[in-house]
Amino acid sequence: MVRFFVFLLILRLPLAAQIDPAILQIRIVEGEGAVYPIGGRATRGVTVQITDETGRPVDRVAVSFRLPDDGPTGAFSSGMRTEIATTSADGRASVWGMQWNRVTGPLQVRITAAKGQARAGTVCGLFLSDAAASTEPRSSKAPGWRSHRKIWLGIAIAAGAFAGVAAVTSRGTPSAASSNGGTVNAPQIGTPTIIIGKP
Repeated sequence: MVRFFVFLLILRLPLAAQIDPAILQIRIVEGEGAVYPIGGRATRGVTVQITDETGRPVDRVAVSFRLPDDGPTGAFSSGMRTEIATTSADGRASVWGMQWNRVTGPLQVRITAAKGQARAGTVCGLFLSDAAASTEPRSSKAPGWRSHRKIWLGIAIAAGAFAGVAAVTSRGTPSAASSNGGTVNAPQIGTPTIIIGKP
């Protein structure tokens, strides 16, 4: 009689190991807050890990990833807005390669996990940006135009300072007068050379 119960217990062990979890938990491992360029394709994607009520990974869980129907959105490689993946032994499931549309703004990927009677859901927030499209130069001027402008401005300031010093020192010299009534020749500033009148 005892052997019969032991035999039944051995038969039930594999079945007990396959009992579906009562609770599923979803943790986003990768992808939360990612920013993608509009019109581009996701190279990283979204990865989640599914665990049971004790925190142990659960394999063979069907995980659904759904993109919004309108606004900032895209499509999976299948061309659909919903993709289903199955968790492996580590409880992880991933989707990637989404082709984004050309509408900027935040979007939410709705994630649902199901195994047996247990269900769980969450959302993963992403953002589509046009920053990558606005990296073209805004000015048609040649590169370095602004730096050349600063150089010429510096030369003009230095020339003005030099002319001021020359004018102050020329006031103390008696030979600054000319033969037609003592008129002093004012300094003349050229570009880029400086011309100072006769002493």
